[in-house]
Amino acid sequence: MPETYRKLVATRLSTDFREAAEIVEEEFPELKPHEVLIRNRYAAVNATDVNISGGRYQPGAKPPIDLGAEAAGVVVETGSAVKHLREGDAVLTSTLGGGYREYNVVRASNAIRVPEATPEALSIMVSGLTASIALDEVGEMSSGETVLVTAAAGGTGQYAVQLAKRAGNHVIGTCSSAEKVELLEDLGCDHPINYAEDDVADVLSERYPSGINLIYEGVGGSLFDVCVDALARYGRLLSIGYVSEYREGAERVTQERIYTSLLPKSASVRGFFLPHYAEHFTEHMNKLMRLQESGAIQVSIDDHVFEGIEQVADAVEYLHSGKSRGKVVVRFPE
Repeated sequence: MPETYRKLVATRLSTDFREAAEIVEEEFPELKPHEVLIRNRYAAVNATDVNISGGRYQPGAKPPIDLGAEAAGVVVETGSAVKHLREGDAVLTSTLGGGYREYNVVRASNAIRVPEATPEALSIMVSGLTASIALDEVGEMSSGETVLVTAAAGGTGQYAVQLAKRAGNHVIGTCSSAEKVELLEDLGCDHPINYAEDDVADVLSERYPSGINLIYEGVGGSLFDVCVDALARYGRLLSIGYVSEYREGAERVTQERIYTSLLPKSASVRGFFLPHYAEHFTEHMNKLMRLQESGAIQVSIDDHVFEGIEQVADAVEYLHSGKSRGKVVVRFPE
């Protein structure tokens, strides 16, 4: 064991992740009885990383702020009261500030044991859970519906596409390139829309004149407006994020209030923030792990390699460039 480890902190509040982030060294804390020390192997890269560096998750918090969230790693030490985990166990963790660091200390109850610390298992932790819980518990997804997924080739969109298809629905997915169209077709998406070539609003109005029953929306901005207009009677729109506005802040708009679009169709917009649904984590995590292990769903990991703390900012900027296909991860050298 080294005497210190490195982690990434925001030394100033900014949604420019590179500008905010700085590598620091820290001594290992003394383990409390119910804690475990984990060596991180992989950290997930999320669009909302810029919200963490901007201080939006902790109003009033002052720098330095630990960065990152979910990670996959291996237990290297356990506290005296820990019984269900031991050295060498592979685990997943999801704690604010727990991702972009070489080592992490968490309560043992917050570490989920998995067969192996892999990018695929890590992807399920937040991206998969968000799609599964949002669609089932909040979106009330059934079968025989038309489901639209925006950013469908991304970390969470890929799960939404497959889960909606497995439920017996017709699935539409938006993306930004021919390569992503290919990925969506591989995932079983019935109708990929490449918005770099086709106008999403035009395609939806022409091909789906009766509207869309359920929309899984994480882009925001003008695409959110298109989705609201495309809702069918009794349609539900799940707003799981608005990545297009994270870096510059939410756009102020002047237009008719949203109820003028919702009321004539008895439609609804439902916000979804994963931490509010912790009571569903175990059930949906177990379901997703079974599906992944059996090959019933594919987990796409972006093939762009980012190694170590030094390349985290590169990974975050790559994700926000819109070029990624599947989940973006940072690998920590063993």
